[in-house]
Amino acid sequence: MNSSTPAQSLGAEKPGVSPANRSLERGIEILRSFRPGSELLGNAEIAERTGLSRSTVSRLTQTLVGCGYLQVEARTRAYRLAPAVLSLAHAMRSGSTALAIAAPHMRDASQAERLNVGLAAPDRDEMVYLESIRYNRRPSLRRVVSGQRVPMELTSLGRAYLAVAPEGQRKALLAHFRRTRRTQWATLGPALAAAIRDVEEKGFCAAAWQPEVVALAAPLLFKGSRYALNVSLSTAEPLASAVRELAPTLLALSARIQHDLDVATDAW
Repeated sequence: MNSSTPAQSLGAEKPGVSPANRSLERGIEILRSFRPGSELLGNAEIAERTGLSRSTVSRLTQTLVGCGYLQVEARTRAYRLAPAVLSLAHAMRSGSTALAIAAPHMRDASQAERLNVGLAAPDRDEMVYLESIRYNRRPSLRRVVSGQRVPMELTSLGRAYLAVAPEGQRKALLAHFRRTRRTQWATLGPALAAAIRDVEEKGFCAAAWQPEVVALAAPLLFKGSRYALNVSLSTAEPLASAVRELAPTLLALSARIQHDLDVATDAW
């Protein structure tokens, strides 16, 4: 998330849910508050990140410890994620048919074209990498790994997803970005609209939100779920030149993967 508290409009809380289900949702919000660089969090930090009261956090962190999803650091009484969380992530990756179909094509394209190739899925207002195959033409300090999150509104991955997101969800996300990126919206809003048009007309969109890194992305559909596939490279070339270089590779790769996804859908 771009802010420290959950975006209520994006589904963190739902009216009419039972107290038991609300406790489950709040427990999940606590797990979500752990991000890279946040090895240990105390109750006060978790409360700030989730918007929950400290008493609620204290009660739910004890429950999560008992369930094996958090561990307590004895000296500071702060919490860290437990190995069971990694086990869930492994189960998700190993059980993903979409990833199993896409990954071999992605590896082949990365090696043949010497490009970075990634596959991501949406989570609220971010994109989460399911797979990232890095083949930088020159050394880069930026490493992208499975599970890493990137901003939806700034990246080609996120913009490709927005182009195919259900209309109601896309409207909610755009309204959210308008609120959270208020000072940047005069340029960001038109950029998002242009990216959505590019996907509709060309099948892909481009973005260069990191210095000297150009990425192109295209949407993929599988069994009602929406993913985004990207190729990227580190380059000092103008954006238009990089797009001309990358677009044929991305479109060919996405077509191969989408064909195999469609075959798997028909056989399902």
